[in-house]
Amino acid sequence: MDRENAAELRDALANALTRTREFVYTSGEHREDGSYVVARRGATSSGNRKVFDSFARFERLYERLPEEFTADDLSRTGLTDGRRHIVLRHFVEHPDVDCELTSRQPLTVRKL
Repeated sequence: MDRENAAELRDALANALTRTREFVYTSGEHREDGSYVVARRGATSSGNRKVFDSFARFERLYERLPEEFTADDLSRTGLTDGRRHIVLRHFVEHPDVDCELTSRQPLTVRKL
């Protein structure tokens, strides 16, 4: 493989491994160090994001939740304040998580 093709491949791999997907209310970022960041879309302060060690940790949190859950259920896992609402909305928006929003007051999610 020549140098130019190797550089193109390296850039393509970096983009695939470290990318941000934006949804309606939230975004999800896969970082180079393997962590996964859930954030309020367009927000810049750290109070509007939750950093997971990996995407698998994000998925495990979802698996541990009951069939129907609210933001209060997420506070039992250590999430506080607005972060629990951001993570709850991200579960609903992420295509790899099979659930739906069933109520807006209070925010309630049901697994499918």
